Amino acid sequence: MTQDRNQLHELPAPLPEGERVIWQGRPSLKGLALRSFHVREAGIYVGLLLAWKGWSTWSAGAPAADIAAAIAWVLILSAGGIGLLFLLAWQFRRASCYTLTNKRILFQFGAALPMSMNIPLTKIANVDLKLRGDGSGDIAIKVIDTKRVPFVMLWPHIRPWRLTSPEPSMVSVPDATSVAATLTEALAAVQASQAEQVVQGPSDDPSIDTLGNPPAPVPV
Repeated sequence: MTQDRNQLHELPAPLPEGERVIWQGRPSLKGLALRSFHVREAGIYVGLLLAWKGWSTWSAGAPAADIAAAIAWVLILSAGGIGLLFLLAWQFRRASCYTLTNKRILFQFGAALPMSMNIPLTKIANVDLKLRGDGSGDIAIKVIDTKRVPFVMLWPHIRPWRLTSPEPSMVSVPDATSVAATLTEALAAVQASQAEQVVQGPSDDPSIDTLGNPPAPVPV
């Protein structure tokens, strides 16, 4: 699933020698709107509010014209609010990109202030896939690190309700099963490489960081 470099989303910096992009993608607009910005729930609330407004105006003995006017005002204001949620979802999607290489996962995010976060594959303890009916899904990443992942800063690219142990998540990814399989293969390749290095002994190259980098977001 290695992509043509000309089709790749721009990265914060050139990849080091020996590192290559395996997959790159971003959340779906529908997934962000429905599951991160809760547009469906907002629509249900608006429907109930319209029904209540119409019933209360009618029960007060108002004429049909007044009932229609009351409902119209609520509908206009509510449509504006739901439209704002869609706009926010579009902005967040536009600013988001997930890049999987043979060495790390790179999160790019931030609608107002562009940010990025690197997660070395050697720092990943587990990957959990939550699949949706349309084939999209969330891929949560449990990181091996004592440094906490900033929950608020990463939202919505974070697993819900894991406040004490936040897990970065590639959310609403199309064809999530295939992406999760590609990530699993990359993790297996890294583990095999580590095992081979253990057998061969430590490297004498001082440029190799044996500790890895903590997944800290940085401005780009």
